Amino acid sequence: MNKRRFFIKSSALALFSMLFPTFVFSRKNRMPNVLILGDSISIGYYPFVKEALEGRVNISRPMLPGGGFQNCAGTTNGIKKISEWIGEKQWDLIHFNFGLHDIKHVNPQTGKNSKSFDDPHQASPEQYKKNLKFIVKKLKKTKATLIFATTTPYPNTALKPARKPGMHIIYNEVALKLMKKNKVFINDLHAFVTPKMKELQRPKNVHFTKFGSRELAKEVVKSILKHV
Repeated sequence: MNKRRFFIKSSALALFSMLFPTFVFSRKNRMPNVLILGDSISIGYYPFVKEALEGRVNISRPMLPGGGFQNCAGTTNGIKKISEWIGEKQWDLIHFNFGLHDIKHVNPQTGKNSKSFDDPHQASPEQYKKNLKFIVKKLKKTKATLIFATTTPYPNTALKPARKPGMHIIYNEVALKLMKKNKVFINDLHAFVTPKMKELQRPKNVHFTKFGSRELAKEVVKSILKHV
């Protein structure tokens, strides 16, 4: 019985290969195309992710015209540039994040970073939801597998620019509800970092040490390989 099933399966595959040789060849030989979108946190872990996935996926992220990594920043920037970042390439998986820039406070007159909690967020939770919804809709049109990385925590100390303590939790709640509704996979970097902040993060900073970025990269690699 097993030999018969194997024969039928092999015969069917051989016939399919004869009828659609280009499809079989391309699927067998093309490495998956993976796009990383994110702020400076993703810039920190990107080189380690790229190194770990060398030879297994074609991985890239937005670049500056003169070279160097482009900071995708917040959703305010994302809704303007998402089509440019996607481009015409056929993506198999897109790992993305927004949040830290949306949370920070900005001067409403100049638009520059602010040290004051009295100034508004770059994008309020309501505007963050609206912007993120637009970005997800654009990403879904690519037919790629989507993974959203939750916004990493930051210390409850004076930061430059200002970020209110605990806002990363609120913004993640907004994002997670939207991702669940759109059936987007989650890479919970927030949960990974929270118990290890002192070990991974720079003091009084949203950014990570080199060791911290390496550890984040491991989580990103695991998530990509799980879903690619």
